[in-house]
Amino acid sequence: MRRLIMTAVTAFVVGGATTGAMVAIAQPAPPPATVDGAPAGPGMEMPPRPWQHGPGRFGMHHGGPGLGTFALVYRQADRQLTPADVQKIAEAFLLWHGNHSWKVVNVAATSDGPIGFAVATPEGSVIAKFTMDPHTGRVKRIG
Repeated sequence: MRRLIMTAVTAFVVGGATTGAMVAIAQPAPPPATVDGAPAGPGMEMPPRPWQHGPGRFGMHHGGPGLGTFALVYRQADRQLTPADVQKIAEAFLLWHGNHSWKVVNVAATSDGPIGFAVATPEGSVIAKFTMDPHTGRVKRIG
């Protein structure tokens, strides 16, 4: 039993010493690169990305688009959306998801600010109602 304990302690000490030596000689990681590939330094932080929603490499949790995918798109603080813009966005959403038959109907600004719209079948029966904030673009289902 004594021999087993001494062997375990020796292995633990040798492993700890090896780990300590590796940490001591490890090189620091290079600074992160900017979009154009130049190293980022103090005051050269990367700009916020439209898909950035939390911590993680480049703010992506679930494998979002890589750097440069939407490099020309910058999210404005106030989008100033009109009812025509909201209709285009909603129609594009349906097309993006492969739905060519549903329509966007009843697009109108509401009295309290958001722009309301509905999604309907080709026959005209309403499937769901939504509002979109004209400043942020946030969509909220209301019916």
